Amino acid sequence: MAKTKQPAETTKSETPAQARARKKRQIFAEGHKRKFLVVVDETPECESALAFAASRALRTQGQLALLYVIEPDVDFQWLGVEDVAREEGHNKAKAVFRLFGRKLKAMGFEDIVPEEIVREGMKAEEITKLIEDDEDIGVLVLGASKDPSGPGPLVTTLAGGRLVGTFPVPITVVPGHLAIEEILALA
Repeated sequence: MAKTKQPAETTKSETPAQARARKKRQIFAEGHKRKFLVVVDETPECESALAFAASRALRTQGQLALLYVIEPDVDFQWLGVEDVAREEGHNKAKAVFRLFGRKLKAMGFEDIVPEEIVREGMKAEEITKLIEDDEDIGVLVLGASKDPSGPGPLVTTLAGGRLVGTFPVPITVVPGHLAIEEILALA
């Protein structure tokens, strides 16, 4: 009688416990809408990501979610200084949301009212936590930088780093060299 060879176990595969721990996306369940998440900051590539995500949200009857992450600059020794820095971060987030609201209107997306989310912490960690917490987020949209040195730290970390194989949702990277009109035609 011939022996059958057992398949070799791989050490890099996801365990059943890890697969169960990840929340199932509720994008198409009744009462839910697929959200296109855009991380907003002062970088020029954010506008590309915003245009693409807004267009996809409108065309697919989804929702646009904007995330601003307040990253800690320094470890403060006095509580009062930390509170002032936190308040300044939240004020800056409000200003960025107003700016991107005007940009949406200028692009012709007057009817889109984005969900505005502010988190405090390290950007990549907060993005991942938000996606794990919000089962309606279906796509993360990032804009790539035009800079010849690379696509930018966020794209490199999330779409090209160690997380890419296990990221909970698809990541769309919008090329930085495209004009807004070209992005809207593609979305």
